[in-house]
Amino acid sequence: MSQQINLFNPVFLKQRKHFSALTMLQALLLIVLGSMLFYGYAMYQVKLLAKQTAEMNVRYEAEQRRLVNYINEFSPERAQKQLNDELQMVEAQASQQETLLATLKSGAFGNTQGYSEYLRAFARQTVKGLWLTGFDINGDGAQMSLQGAVVNPRLLPEYIQRMNREPVMRGKSFAALQMKQPEAANNQSATGYVEFNLRSVVAGEVGKK
Repeated sequence: MSQQINLFNPVFLKQRKHFSALTMLQALLLIVLGSMLFYGYAMYQVKLLAKQTAEMNVRYEAEQRRLVNYINEFSPERAQKQLNDELQMVEAQASQQETLLATLKSGAFGNTQGYSEYLRAFARQTVKGLWLTGFDINGDGAQMSLQGAVVNPRLLPEYIQRMNREPVMRGKSFAALQMKQPEAANNQSATGYVEFNLRSVVAGEVGKK
């Protein structure tokens, strides 16, 4: 009878090393390098977020200031104050215009109606044989002078009476009259007409002359 004896013992087999020291060192270096890269990327993201946060804060503060200005600008109190200021300005302008109008009506600045009515009066009151060569009106017409010529001196009283009937001549009267013969060539007296100069003053001052 035969017997087989197994002399194989797994303990005596050469054990296979899965991780050597070099492999572990390489793995450790990779882990450290990966950690450094991740830390660098994380720091970059943190700085980027901090910058964005700062920009957002600046924009937020600017919007807050705009909101405050908008509220102050369109607040009911500010609108009421603006309306009151505009109303006071309009009232002041109206008061100034009324004062100016009253001053103009009072005649403090003299004649404010122009001299067209005087010219119309001169045109309406014509006497055959009498003509005007010039006139001078000062201020409101209180001082007036008429220059002209007449073929017959007797026509002057009629002309003065007709002028005194004009509305623009109310309160005025002719107080002085000068007449002379015009001079012709070689200092010889001209014949055919007489030159005159009428001056008027306000009624009430005639007796002072």
